[in-house]
Amino acid sequence: MTTPAAHRVAADDQGTRLRLGEVRRVVSLVPSLTEAVAATAPGLLVGATDWCTHPAELDVVRIGGTKNPDTARIAALRPDLVIANEEENRAADLAALRSLGLPVWVTEIRTLDQALGSLERLLTIACGLPSPPWLERAGAAWRALPEPAGPPRRAVVPIWRRPWMVLGRDTFAGDLLRRLGVEHLHAGHPERYPAIPIGELLAAGPELVVLSDEPYRFAADDGPEAFPGVPAALVSGRHLTWYGPSLAEAPAVLAAQLAARLSTQPAAAGPAQPAGHRTGPGHHRRSTPDGPPDTPCRSGRPS
Repeated sequence: MTTPAAHRVAADDQGTRLRLGEVRRVVSLVPSLTEAVAATAPGLLVGATDWCTHPAELDVVRIGGTKNPDTARIAALRPDLVIANEEENRAADLAALRSLGLPVWVTEIRTLDQALGSLERLLTIACGLPSPPWLERAGAAWRALPEPAGPPRRAVVPIWRRPWMVLGRDTFAGDLLRRLGVEHLHAGHPERYPAIPIGELLAAGPELVVLSDEPYRFAADDGPEAFPGVPAALVSGRHLTWYGPSLAEAPAVLAAQLAARLSTQPAAAGPAQPAGHRTGPGHHRRSTPDGPPDTPCRSGRPS
């Protein structure tokens, strides 16, 4: 005998048990999860962060940033479910929402397989929806990815500058790059997003530097100049760090962006700049304007 929808108990990715009724109103605190719900059942969303840029036509109440959500505004929306991520959102904010009696479903995603499973549980178990076709397409696209030809390219993958921070151990973006034939040099670092001086990054002897436009907005004139003589691949942050509908096209998009750089000789580089030097505007999508993000993530803006 199945439990009535009005009295469901389900556990999120962290094992936290939530008492759920029928889910008709959802507030999302994560850009990629916003896109995932919108692509599956757009009528469910009633609130999302200021950083939730996809889909472009999203028309819901904005509830602040991922790191500084307006908990009172969220409560006023009377959501049946708030969806969050353990890295993208602060534990204190999630605790505050729970103290207001709101069910908060927290995702935990460090690999592609975790992402696909987490999205399946969120949409089908938490939201009570059928498994969406886009999620099957995403899994199929990555399963169809051929094995990389030749040895993996040894790469540095910065996610911030001033100070320089890079991908370390146990990250979603690192797992995607591994599948694409890129071995990031700090995968064994004790920290997940270590701060490492530019001199040490260069001394590691990278064959490639992978620069995403999220969470820091690296660009052709802001990032590559710090790695003279090293090919720099500028890649889509949404496809490297978001777990949602963009996963279906991510293998093709990222593979093309990496291949385009590896198939050409590096452009003539100027003199190496000191760490923290910025030749371009350096716009970024974080809510912290003068320093690194609180928790660099993979889920939008970044997460």
